[in-house]
Amino acid sequence: MLQTLLTRRSCRKFEERPVEAEKKEKLLQAAQLGPTGKNLRPWEFIVIEDPNTLKKLGDCRNPNQPFLPQTPLAIVVLGDTRKSDTWIEDGSIASVVMQLEAEKLGLGSCWVQIRARESNQGMGSEEFVRGLLGIPEYMGVLSIIAVGYPGETKPAHTLDEVDQGKIHWEKY
Repeated sequence: MLQTLLTRRSCRKFEERPVEAEKKEKLLQAAQLGPTGKNLRPWEFIVIEDPNTLKKLGDCRNPNQPFLPQTPLAIVVLGDTRKSDTWIEDGSIASVVMQLEAEKLGLGSCWVQIRARESNQGMGSEEFVRGLLGIPEYMGVLSIIAVGYPGETKPAHTLDEVDQGKIHWEKY
């Protein structure tokens, strides 16, 4: 796992080829196998591959997210606010697990924060994505995970980046 964390980098350039069905299935399975508060599993996912919808999703943030229209696959991570008060944490875990699985499968990924952000359409990012995709009000919109075959290579992280000064033993 440490090696995966060292090599996984946010990818904002993707090849123009689709992600295979088996890999999409593994990403979504991995996301649903992460831990959740009280095992309530409040997350749901919207899989987006339509180029027109991906183009529109590029406007979900201010400034816009120019790589979203270029990605072959975007997975919108939602949380049922009626089901759990930890939907944000649970959805965050699912988002990260999905990104780690993407790395393992040879795919690149990038988290696009939606919750508590503004779109370039004069409204909140959640409101924009909710309207575009027909998401009910009780579903919180946490993130969009862009996924595809990397069109760029970035150097791996190193253990030198681990800041021991941020680790406290027994007391702050």
